[in-house]
Amino acid sequence: MLPPRFRRTALAVALCLLLTLLPTTARAAFSDVAPGSWYEDAVTQMEAKNILNGYADGTFRPNQTISAAEFVTIAARQAGLAPVAGQTNHWAAGHLEAARLAGWYDWDEIPPTGQTFDQPISRQLAVKILMAALLPDATGDYATQAPKIQDLADLDGRYYNPVFAAYAAGIAAGDQFGCFRPKNGLSRAEACTLFLRAGLPSSPVKPDPTPTPPATVRGGVSENGWLQVKGTQLCNQAGQPVLLRGMSTHGLHWFGSFASAQSIQNTAARGANLFRVAMYTGEGGYLSQPAAVKAQLIAAVDAAIQADLYVIIDWHILSDGNPAAHTDQAVAFFTEMAQRYGDNPAVLFEICNEPNGNITWSGNVKPYAQRVVSAIRAYAPRSIILVGSPTWSQDIHQAAADPLQGDNLMYTLHFYAGTHGAWLRQRADQALAQGLPLFVSEWGTSRADGSGGVYLAESRQWLDFLESRGISWANWSLCDKAETSAALKPGTSPYKVWTDSDLTPSGQFVFSRLQS
Repeated sequence: MLPPRFRRTALAVALCLLLTLLPTTARAAFSDVAPGSWYEDAVTQMEAKNILNGYADGTFRPNQTISAAEFVTIAARQAGLAPVAGQTNHWAAGHLEAARLAGWYDWDEIPPTGQTFDQPISRQLAVKILMAALLPDATGDYATQAPKIQDLADLDGRYYNPVFAAYAAGIAAGDQFGCFRPKNGLSRAEACTLFLRAGLPSSPVKPDPTPTPPATVRGGVSENGWLQVKGTQLCNQAGQPVLLRGMSTHGLHWFGSFASAQSIQNTAARGANLFRVAMYTGEGGYLSQPAAVKAQLIAAVDAAIQADLYVIIDWHILSDGNPAAHTDQAVAFFTEMAQRYGDNPAVLFEICNEPNGNITWSGNVKPYAQRVVSAIRAYAPRSIILVGSPTWSQDIHQAAADPLQGDNLMYTLHFYAGTHGAWLRQRADQALAQGLPLFVSEWGTSRADGSGGVYLAESRQWLDFLESRGISWANWSLCDKAETSAALKPGTSPYKVWTDSDLTPSGQFVFSRLQS
């Protein structure tokens, strides 16, 4: 995960900075990594994992650019691509030739004759190589991703597809001006931090220190009543720690049929006590057709209540990444929802799904949240309110340093098992230690773009981690979309009782955990 300001200015390129390519010493603190620097945490974690070493003089040299040879060699090692005979005697020629033959890049981009091996690699080429090597199935469409890139005119057309895929997967983001700066290079500090940000599934899975799990109760609304937050733990009306687990819909305006009463009953029958209703605000959702989408949401919420499930009303921002862009609409919507459901213990309010783009917690998300929370509290003084954080609800450390004031507030943490690893669990533990209550309102068994996997080992590790800490969760997503993260096979009817044969590998895994 990128640091507070730099994560918005850096291109999120997932690579492993193996400085063992250079003269090294035994691992030790680097003399030029200043305490409190934006990359200190990433360098420290990666050094501790034996991913990188420094130079013989004990330095890390964070501002030095990474060369094409280093980048390609690292990507090749991560992808398990064996070197072949190169055309020069350069130390990286074998991996460069293997990568070229694998189609990661073209002859003219890094000529095999070696003239540019030691020159800085551009961001656009780095992304192309990264996506080809490690995320070959990821995609991103022009209509959704191009508007995010303010300097799109500087991006060469041959790099459109991999860059859009990287944006869609959350691997790339613009700077504070929304610019990608495609022809700029990458520093070593960026490389190190951005590898940690991507959390590659090829990284070794390491066990987390496991605390004694809280003695959580399950069951639905009739058993647990009004929820409350005590310390960092979600509790039921009697003050007992409670664990909510269930499913999230995909966007209502796309897959609303899977929020039908039958689909919700099927989910409850599989062991869920939670249902999340994802109401996209952009992408043709609520802001484009408020009456129709709101009617879908209300029908789904009412059906979940009838099924004795707790239900999350999710203001699902995505392309409209700054929640403050639509504060007035959010206040009006949540005022109406709080008036309708404020006296119902089943309903939780999630006020900003995944803030992203060029925003900060204190400058953008928190002021927005203060207004929306106040609007909800006027009619729903006891309800649980879930608040997202920048960088797709992963910058929980920013919220922990400057939390909202009030009761029954929780902070959402989102992850995808094929993209986010131990570094994010460590961040969660740090936030908990600071007293921040966490709720995983969205997670997937796939990569962040919904494809790849299913990453079962990583998913098990994540769920064991959550349950050992009493953290509730909703899985993405209850639909039949042709992507790895979907729980149902394409063509599955939302209006029948599902059998195991209707479930995808992701659905089989998640529903088995609900029943355990």
